[in-house]
Amino acid sequence: MTPRFSTFLAAAALALAPLTAQAQVSAGTDLVGNMTQSINSGSAVVGQRVIIGNVHSQDNNITGATIYAHVCDVQSAGQGRAGKLEICVDKLNTRSGNTYILDGRVIGAQVNTKNNTLNEAGGAVAGMILGNILGKRLGTNAGGLFGAAGGYLYAKNAKQNVTIPANSVVTVQVLEARRQAAR
Repeated sequence: MTPRFSTFLAAAALALAPLTAQAQVSAGTDLVGNMTQSINSGSAVVGQRVIIGNVHSQDNNITGATIYAHVCDVQSAGQGRAGKLEICVDKLNTRSGNTYILDGRVIGAQVNTKNNTLNEAGGAVAGMILGNILGKRLGTNAGGLFGAAGGYLYAKNAKQNVTIPANSVVTVQVLEARRQAAR
C-alpha cells in the first residue's frame, strides 16, 4: 500500500466515524429536551427527581440523550408571595453510553402561571358588597367603592403557583461537564 493511499484510507475512516462517538460536552453547550413529567410549585419538594428526555445539542452532535436533575428550590405561592421553582442539573447520559456529571443552569423553560383575572374581578365584587354593607352602617355611600378597591388589591396580591408542564421544551446551558469512567 502506498503512503498516499493509506493516508486517504485513514482520512476516509475518520470522516465516516459516527458523530456520537466524537460528541463532547463542554462549557457553553446548550442542551434542549422535553420534560417527562409536570412539576408545580404548589406540590414539588426539594430533592424531587426531574428527567429531561430527547435531549440534543444545538449542533446535533448529541441527540437522544437524557438529563437527570432535581428540584433544588421551591416556593409555593401565597398572599404576596409568587410561586418559584428552581431545577439543578446533575447528569447527562448520551445515546452512545457516555455519562457526564453536569453543572448547568436552566436558561429556558415553558413556565405556566394561572391567570389571576377572575380572582381579581371576584375580589372587587366581594369587596364592593362588603364595603356597601359596612358603608351603610357607617352612614356613607363610599363603602362600595373602597370595598371594591380593597377587594381587588387583596386578590391582585394573591399570587399563583407556577407549573412546568410535561413535554415542555427545556434548555440547559452547560457550565461544566466531567465525563464519568465507564463501569
